[in-house]
Amino acid sequence: MKRTLLAALLCTATSLSFAGDILQWQDNRITGLYGSGFEVDPETQETLTLEHADGWAWGDNYAFVDLIYYNGDENSAGDKSSYYGEISPRLSAGKILKKDLSVAFVKDWLLAGCWEFGRDVAGEDFGYQAYLIGVGVDLDVPFFDYLQLNVYERFPKDGDGQTVQITPAWRFTIPAGKSSFVCDGFIDWVVNSDGVYEKNLHICPQFKFDVGVFVGLSENSLLAGVEYDYWKNKYGIEDSSGFKTDQNAISGIVQYHF
Repeated sequence: MKRTLLAALLCTATSLSFAGDILQWQDNRITGLYGSGFEVDPETQETLTLEHADGWAWGDNYAFVDLIYYNGDENSAGDKSSYYGEISPRLSAGKILKKDLSVAFVKDWLLAGCWEFGRDVAGEDFGYQAYLIGVGVDLDVPFFDYLQLNVYERFPKDGDGQTVQITPAWRFTIPAGKSSFVCDGFIDWVVNSDGVYEKNLHICPQFKFDVGVFVGLSENSLLAGVEYDYWKNKYGIEDSSGFKTDQNAISGIVQYHF
């Protein structure tokens, strides 16, 4: 039932958001990353990330795909590359009802879903999949361009490891002369464990500077900076002295918006 609800949410959001003039705004970006300090997988990685975000008449959508290269090394499956992606549609109560449902610092209330997919540790394409369904709120907090909070129940493809996940996402901008400093990112916090999937905490902010304005590009077109990727019990695998899964990775990034 939960997977059926998520499938309906995915189909509705992705199809209607591109129909006619229903689409209100969109942002597409491509990011190149090079960094080290990764655990479980090879330590040094190069990643090309393709992202899309949009707002439409009934909600919003966010999707990305990471194309990951292991800089000549191989992972446990003998692969020198991998991929991982997410498609995350949300339906807005305020937009659908055409009413202002704000209360205190909450701007809107949403039905939130997510489909996670990728190559698994055995090297099988789409061998890893999980389905998330839950609720979200858009928050009106000073200083932030946006601040979201989503709470999901996770349903892995094989039906094992059902857990609860809390996911805030944010962006704020600080003017710096003719340019600006931008920080955006997310936190995935799996707050419970059923013995199959260990509790884990993934914090991934990006700190970027708008360099495009110095070469004649429009604001927020070309950014450069660093990404910090902290992951306690990565992939839900408990960290131990025999197998380290607590990750502290830093990557240099270049990002282009179009």
